[in-house]
Amino acid sequence: MQKRKLFISDECSPLRTVILGTAASNGPTPLAEEAYDPKSLAHILAGTYPLEEAMISEIAAFEAILKKYRVEVLKPRLLKDTNQLFTRDIGFTIEDKFIIGNILPDREAEIEAIRWILTDIDPKQIHRPPVEAHIEGGDVILWKDYIFIGTYQGPDYAAHITARTNQAGIDFIKTLFPHKKIVTFDLIKSRVDPYCNALHLDCCFQPVGTHQAIAYPGGFRNPQEYAELAALFGENNIFEITAAEMYAMNSNIFSISPQVIVSEENFHRLNDWLREQQYTVETVPYSEIAKQEGLLRCTTLPLWRANE
Repeated sequence: MQKRKLFISDECSPLRTVILGTAASNGPTPLAEEAYDPKSLAHILAGTYPLEEAMISEIAAFEAILKKYRVEVLKPRLLKDTNQLFTRDIGFTIEDKFIIGNILPDREAEIEAIRWILTDIDPKQIHRPPVEAHIEGGDVILWKDYIFIGTYQGPDYAAHITARTNQAGIDFIKTLFPHKKIVTFDLIKSRVDPYCNALHLDCCFQPVGTHQAIAYPGGFRNPQEYAELAALFGENNIFEITAAEMYAMNSNIFSISPQVIVSEENFHRLNDWLREQQYTVETVPYSEIAKQEGLLRCTTLPLWRANE
C-alpha cells in the first residue's frame, strides 16, 4: 500500500495535508496548579477560561477555510476529557521526516491519538528524540536553507514549565539535518506573566510569503540574536508587533500558501498590513483558543506542502 506523502521545507508553500487539533471533549477547566502557561493560569484565576463550545466553533471556522482551499484535514482520535487543541506541540515535519515531539509527560496520550495517521507513514521517516532531548513543534520554524529553533538558555531551565526546547533537542535536529543552517534563539520565559513569556518561537516570530516576517523583538532574551534575524530578512520586511499584540498571539497566524494567510479577525493592524502587502487574508474568530497561549499555527501539524 502506498504510504502517505510527507514533505515540509518552509512555512508558506501550498498546503496539501494537515493535522488539525480538536476542542471536542476538552475536559473541565483545569486547576491553577495544572496550568501549563501563564496566560491559561490568568484566565483560570479570573474565571474566563474558554468554554468548549466556543472553541469547537472557532476550530470549525478554521477547518472550513482550509477545506475551501482544498487542504486535506486530518484529526486526532478523540480522547475523553483531554485537551487536544495544540497538535503543533506533539510533532512536526521537516523535509521528508516526521519528528515526534518530546513533550510534557502527561500529554503522551496526544501522540497516541495520531498513531492512526503515523501508521500510514513509512516508519523509516519517523524519528523520536532521545529522552533527554526536549523539543516541540512551536519552537521549530523553517525558512529557505534555515531551521530556526527557539530555546531557553537560562540556568533555571528545569524550573520553567514554559521552557520546552533544550540544547539536546537542538543537537538532535542538527544530527538529522546536517545540510541545514541551524539558528537558535534564546526566548523570554515567565511562569506568571504572559506579557513576558514567549512559550515557543512562533509566539514571537513567523515568516510570511517568500521574504517577509512578523516578529516581537522583546521576545528574544539576546537583542543581538534578534538583530541578526532582522538583518537576514531586512528590517523593511519585518512587521514588528507590540507586547500586547504578542500577548494576543499576532505572530501565530497560519499560511495556506505564499499568497493566502489565515489570521484572527481582531488583529486589525496586522491584517491591514498584510493586505497592503497584497496577501489574501482569511480571518476567523480564535480569541477563545488564544486564552490558552496558542493560536492558529499551534493548532496545526502540517504533513505536506507542495514545494519539492
